[in-house]
Amino acid sequence: MHPVEKIRNIAVIAHIDHGKTTLIDAVFKAAKVFRDNARVAERIMDSGAIERERGITIRSKHCTIEWKGYLINLIDTPGHADFSGEVERVLSTVDSVLLLVDANEGPMPQTRYVLQHALRIGLKPLVFINKADRPGSNPVNALNRTFDLFIELGASDEQADFPVVYGSGLEGWAVEDLDGDERIGMDALLDAIVDHVNPPKAHMKGTFIMQVSTLGWNEYIGRIGCGKVLQGSLKKGDAFVRTTSRWIDSGKQDGAWEITGSFVEKSAQLWVTRGLDRVEVGRVTAGDIVWISGPGEINIGDTFSANLEEPVTLPPLSIEEPTVSMFFLVNNGPFAGQEGQAITLRQLKSRLERELESNVALHMEDLGRPDGVKVSGRGELHLAILIEEMRREGLEFCVSKPEVITETLDGKIYEPMEALTIDIPEEFQGVVFEKLSRRKGRMTGLQNLRTGIVRLDFQIPTRGLIGYRNEFLTDTKGLGIMSSLFNGYGPWTGEIRFRERGSMVSMETGVATAYQLENLQQRGVLFISPMDRIYEGMVIGEHSRPKDMSCNPAKKKQMTNHRASTKEQGIKLDVPREMTLEKALEWIAMDELVEVTPRSARIRKAVLDGAKREKH
Repeated sequence: MHPVEKIRNIAVIAHIDHGKTTLIDAVFKAAKVFRDNARVAERIMDSGAIERERGITIRSKHCTIEWKGYLINLIDTPGHADFSGEVERVLSTVDSVLLLVDANEGPMPQTRYVLQHALRIGLKPLVFINKADRPGSNPVNALNRTFDLFIELGASDEQADFPVVYGSGLEGWAVEDLDGDERIGMDALLDAIVDHVNPPKAHMKGTFIMQVSTLGWNEYIGRIGCGKVLQGSLKKGDAFVRTTSRWIDSGKQDGAWEITGSFVEKSAQLWVTRGLDRVEVGRVTAGDIVWISGPGEINIGDTFSANLEEPVTLPPLSIEEPTVSMFFLVNNGPFAGQEGQAITLRQLKSRLERELESNVALHMEDLGRPDGVKVSGRGELHLAILIEEMRREGLEFCVSKPEVITETLDGKIYEPMEALTIDIPEEFQGVVFEKLSRRKGRMTGLQNLRTGIVRLDFQIPTRGLIGYRNEFLTDTKGLGIMSSLFNGYGPWTGEIRFRERGSMVSMETGVATAYQLENLQQRGVLFISPMDRIYEGMVIGEHSRPKDMSCNPAKKKQMTNHRASTKEQGIKLDVPREMTLEKALEWIAMDELVEVTPRSARIRKAVLDGAKREKH
């Protein structure tokens, strides 16, 4: 066990793709966490299959390294705005943050969000200017813009006087002086963490106190609570009091709160993290970040106190509310159960409730529907990752189009707004302006980066971005970069027309034929290929006109006794548009669903029967 003054707790925060996970790889090598001959994968903190495939961090992860007699607890946090709920909770367990800033891009929307949260709770950041070796990078300009951001966010004099380290996580070097220091190793960064990060505000003496900031789940053990020990120590088997609390005033941090429950529990198992592994111990002490099991029920913000007579209760942790919702429905299509496990409503609820055990930014509502429930999250990607995880478990179900969650104040409707930042080549400004203006976007800033790239800032409703990302990549020929961040609620901006074209809907069940698809491709863009199975009510393409078109893709060429003059002509088909899960969620209309199976993501009408659909 390390004394409190020899512990450093720090979270790595940054905008997406600024290099947090790659930097931690370099820190591991510098601190010799692994043997010299050990085979270590890149981005080792991205342990999930989806994280490695997409190159993003979805869950916050905790690791430790030993450096010159100090224990450094490092927490890798997600960079995408949809997973910012992970960052909010983690900051309550650390004593400082390592803010990564790309030397070329500078501060971006998510940089602003996480930094604002860190400054609000009084943390003093350490700044690392990453990718300083890249051609075209400008570390000095990135540092100046970062300092301006600190001032704009109301940082105190002490917070604005932050230490700076330059380096490259990919190349594995860090220096305090770009011109004078030798670019070898990460010693400068690790020394800066030891020298500038304050030890935990914890006391070895006194009774044990800890607040839960992260939840884990094990099928054999149940819920596991993680947090920083604020005071005292706890042994395996010791009794403690778990108290729960809630905000009275709609979850605002500056509002009043009340205690909602008090329960006497017993610690069953205790763990600490060493390197990447969770190690079971017999005793945990103040200052360290630990894992505790025993209570049957653990929630984010619960306080554990070993004072059984007068237990301490800390204010609850505030988690921002979801902004986007969709319906998760039982699959009632003709192909249900043929590619995966067709689940009932009870099984669907059970799986979602298990997800709520650890994903606290997610909400589920039972609206009394016999076929499904309403699930709310931080954004499209937040819900799409959940859907992808469920389909990989072999489950089949249907989901509706994402909808924004509105609020009503004084009789007026308010909707979630986004701060949107776009980097595009200059020649694509016109088409981007046109598309965003249709979606009620309002430009708030324009900056010429003098490299042929223009940075545009917009204020836009969250619903205006639904279905735009793929359209944006097409309009900018894949050269544009777009990032957005929830920026509070604003007045309802009016109707937005998302799709100018209708759907091509099958009115028969069977197998698609090349003969009929050749005719149908003249009426729009197809999503299917010959020999694909189809059913009535399934959407097989995008119509070229605004209204839906019913069609029969399974129609075969009529057989006659006469030789046709066109008999020797071959059938020419265009390559169908591949509709991935994310593309399908963005594309569908309000009366359509995405049928999700382990092998497919089909688009269908909510009401399959054509006659009933017309009446509906």
